[in-house]
Amino acid sequence: MLRSDALHRENDGGSIPRTDPKWLLIGIAVAIVAWLALIPLGFLIWQSFLTADTLQAHAAFTLQHYLAAYFSSESFELLATSLTFAFGTAAFSLCIGTFFAWVNERTNTPLKPLFFAMSIIPLVIPGILFTVAWIMLASPRIGILNLIAKSWFGAEAPLFNIYSMTGMIWVDGLHYAPVAFLLATAAFRSMDPSLEESAMMSGASTFQIARRITLKLAWPAILGAFLILFVRAIESFEVPALLGLPIGLRVFTSAIYEAVNRYPSDIGLASAYSVTLLLITAGGIYYQSRFLRQGDKYSTVTGKGFRPRTIDIGRWRYASASLFLAYVAVVVVLPFLVLLWSSLQRYYTVPSWAAMRNVSLGAYERVLEHPGFFRSVWNSALLAVGAATLVMLLTSAIAWITIKTKIPGRWVLDVLASLPLAFPGIVLGLSLMIFYLNFDIGIYGTLWIMLIAYATKFLPHGMRYNSTSMLQIHKELEESAAMSGASWLVVFRRIVLPLLKPGLVAGWIYIVIVSIREFSSSILLYSPGNEVVSIMIWEFWQNGQYVELSAFGVMLIVVLFSFLMFVQLASKRFGVSES
Repeated sequence: MLRSDALHRENDGGSIPRTDPKWLLIGIAVAIVAWLALIPLGFLIWQSFLTADTLQAHAAFTLQHYLAAYFSSESFELLATSLTFAFGTAAFSLCIGTFFAWVNERTNTPLKPLFFAMSIIPLVIPGILFTVAWIMLASPRIGILNLIAKSWFGAEAPLFNIYSMTGMIWVDGLHYAPVAFLLATAAFRSMDPSLEESAMMSGASTFQIARRITLKLAWPAILGAFLILFVRAIESFEVPALLGLPIGLRVFTSAIYEAVNRYPSDIGLASAYSVTLLLITAGGIYYQSRFLRQGDKYSTVTGKGFRPRTIDIGRWRYASASLFLAYVAVVVVLPFLVLLWSSLQRYYTVPSWAAMRNVSLGAYERVLEHPGFFRSVWNSALLAVGAATLVMLLTSAIAWITIKTKIPGRWVLDVLASLPLAFPGIVLGLSLMIFYLNFDIGIYGTLWIMLIAYATKFLPHGMRYNSTSMLQIHKELEESAAMSGASWLVVFRRIVLPLLKPGLVAGWIYIVIVSIREFSSSILLYSPGNEVVSIMIWEFWQNGQYVELSAFGVMLIVVLFSFLMFVQLASKRFGVSES
């Protein structure tokens, strides 16, 4: 009937309604986001209820994986270890980050211009490299600090043991401290200081003001930061794998890795562990968003203007500056120096005048001549640029749909695009592995599956950058162009995208940097010939090639740091948003 009506209109010379490209774009965006975020997750849960499919027997429904994951003798220990590690890391990094953020924003400590730049440098160092550097520093057997203590002071027992729960919390906490610093800095910077000034005029001490006013006003932001750090810690893989597995200390991420890499692989058990991990991270993100929604009652910035003022902490300002320099030495200088020293040796050895005779650039030459070096660099660059471009273009369309339209149910699209935030990297890798093993379209074992993993993982980050920029574009610009006869596609391409440029570029740069560091999902998805730089570092470590690993790490840190400096200069030159 409909076809005959259409033909009738066509025969009558009537025009066939043209498909609006807007709806085509919306359909494609919904399909891609649902494909990326939902389907692998569904396959992961489905696999957790199936036995292994073998030549002798087809897969069948079972609950044995959950029984093994929840009711075995190791279940309670695994859960307790994971929660202890995550809580400890989150608390440790939050204490460091919040303290230095308060010092930087609210006190008259000297050297403050250095605070921000130096504090975010650890974010550039890949997690696997940071962990390896601390193994070289504080391992009981090869740690330089222990060897120096033994050589110089005659210490018989090792002073430091990085292979312990304390060591895991120390390394992961130091690596995530910059995240806490950035989150707390934003809260302290936007706080009206009038309440603190009133307390000061009433005779309160600096410590009382910080404890009873500043920290209480920043409480929602600090609690939100704690939950973010908790989620990041519980999905952390590099530190538990390198420091925990050698001593039998397992958390969920390392247990998933072990279940996949044992022979034969126990994908069902790994899936059951992944579902548990997914529920914990989803719970953390849910409560973090709830705290943010309740933040209104702590607001101090009103329509009245305010001028940020710093607190004079007297002679303590030199102590705080000294603490900051010590922090930079521990977090940035020591790890980099130990990698640099190791990279200049023929074999790994403790620093000494005698060892200075062995200094050479041989490790760098061997790395450059390694057949996998340029391939891994090229693969990482290709994946980083591809994932960043794909994510920023896709999320620009999603942000437009969720913010600029009144389509019923558009919030579902927003939720779908934010869903990967709850995916730990190793869970995402496992779900994609299961899905594309069962749905064979020829991308398993190729760079394409890693590109999908990267794009899925960083989808929420792209949404954040694009949504922030999209909110600043008033709809009257689009309406004016439409009234002048421009189609929706022309308006989006020539008005919306150019106005989004600062957010697009800033988000693109961020995703490029974090993609090059990515390890936890790559470790399950790479295949020979498709290694990325983090996998090459892992292989050097597994093979005991410490000096080559150090040389590769030094080159990687220098390149990433140079790229970050170039980006900052470009941001000032071209006005790129750093939101």
